[in-house]
Amino acid sequence: MRVTKDWSLRPGRAEDVEAVAELRAVVMRPDLERLGRYDPHRVRQRLRDGFSPAYTSIVETRDGALAGCVTLRPDSGGDGLHLEHFYLAPGLQGRGLGTAVLARLSARADAAGAVVRLAVLRGSAARRLYERAGFTVEAEDGVDVFMVRKPAPAT
Repeated sequence: MRVTKDWSLRPGRAEDVEAVAELRAVVMRPDLERLGRYDPHRVRQRLRDGFSPAYTSIVETRDGALAGCVTLRPDSGGDGLHLEHFYLAPGLQGRGLGTAVLARLSARADAAGAVVRLAVLRGSAARRLYERAGFTVEAEDGVDVFMVRKPAPAT
């Protein structure tokens, strides 16, 4: 069953941090374990340390349940946006929700003429989602693949 119409984005709030940290731990655990890098405290603390409600959107189901989250903040280089903390509840993955959320964020970036960058763990299935959305590999290291998406031309 597809879920592309049964969701909404709402602005993040400071009180979302613990639910989002827990979601991150659940979603990232298989990839981090595969890479030999899973630490149950660190995976949550990294989210807490970098959580920015001002740039975070919470993905909710029609009934208001947490379905996921995503952060789209100004890039530290100042020339675009950085997409991070894009997590969807495991039961909602592979049903079109990630594609729909990413399309909405890409449209926002395109309207601003902004380049979007992200990092995805090597071997993560999420990389295919990003590639379908127009992201290409910019660089790689032993853990991460760094990707970029240039804005679509204005029509």
